[in-house]
Amino acid sequence: MATAGSPLAQKITEALDFDKRLFFVLLVIIFLVIRYLTNTLILEAIPDSEQLDAQGDLLFFHIFNTLNYLWTPFAFLWKFTVIAFLFWSIGLTIGYKVKFKALWQFALVAELIFIFPELLRLLWYMNPSGTVSYLEIQNFEPLSALWLVGPENIHERFHYPLSVLNLFEIGYGVVWVLGFHTLSRRSIQESIPVVLLAYFLPLLLWLAFYAASFR
Repeated sequence: MATAGSPLAQKITEALDFDKRLFFVLLVIIFLVIRYLTNTLILEAIPDSEQLDAQGDLLFFHIFNTLNYLWTPFAFLWKFTVIAFLFWSIGLTIGYKVKFKALWQFALVAELIFIFPELLRLLWYMNPSGTVSYLEIQNFEPLSALWLVGPENIHERFHYPLSVLNLFEIGYGVVWVLGFHTLSRRSIQESIPVVLLAYFLPLLLWLAFYAASFR
């Protein structure tokens, strides 16, 4: 049964009272800047990168990165829409009615947590040693299962799934528990199953499908 907003929910509501359109623009800019700087480190780690670049051998590297930069805002829009729909539909199924727009806006704010792994990668290799390869920088996934076992110790099919299983995903889930608690006016205990069903279950199913279909 929905109750009046808790003191915690009221504080979260007050903290979320800002222009979400401006926040979206800032979020995209932050991610683009970090990824540009990280790609610069990756480029510098490629042996004879300046000569290869002058010869045009790194053309596809630049094209891929440019397309990735251009796709970033659309990727965010798609991600927030899918996640909001999952929470909206699961909540509705259970009997917790929440506005789709409010869920979408919270997905936008919750994405902040994924700045930290991107930033950690950049800071970790800010002054790379001469033995660091560009693949090591590119595949560095801090505080993940892949980071613990080492990508060289496991089959490539498990690289992506294990990189996604990280502390930031757990933190993202915790943030969503608080968010759903705030938006639905349901208790923390009632919000936890919604997050498990709406986010973690689809995520685990996707990772299992990826690993099983890897060629």
